[in-house]
Amino acid sequence: MLIVVAMPQEVSLVKSIRPEDKILVTGIGAVNVIAALRDVAKNTPILNVGYAGSNSIKPGTRCRIGKVALNHPKAEYKEPQFMLGGDTPCFTSSDFVTESDIAEPCVFDMELAYILALGFTNVVAEKIVSDNLSEKEYERFTGNHV
Repeated sequence: MLIVVAMPQEVSLVKSIRPEDKILVTGIGAVNVIAALRDVAKNTPILNVGYAGSNSIKPGTRCRIGKVALNHPKAEYKEPQFMLGGDTPCFTSSDFVTESDIAEPCVFDMELAYILALGFTNVVAEKIVSDNLSEKEYERFTGNHV
């Protein structure tokens, strides 16, 4: 299994790492994810773990991701959505999300939809809620600065 995280600090969020597992730190955002994963075989099993903001889920909650789509509140266009095995929707954004009109409880990240759009076929994703759409709360929770 390939464990994919955006930041080195997220490696500690992985519950168990077996000796045969490889860890890949991609960097944050689409361009970094694409550059880091473009040469990886598309049938490689991937576990994506990382921090995510949420519109209403309590910080510290670990969520198993189900529906995955891009977050672009200012434009509507047809594009694929992806379904994973969990029950929490994840909306991938190109920037830190500080407000949302989405009513259902969900999380916002900056990588997962791009991983799936690259064509990976065996992906599981878990996100740990770091904040409720607040950069300051994110910084306090993670120790990282936006």
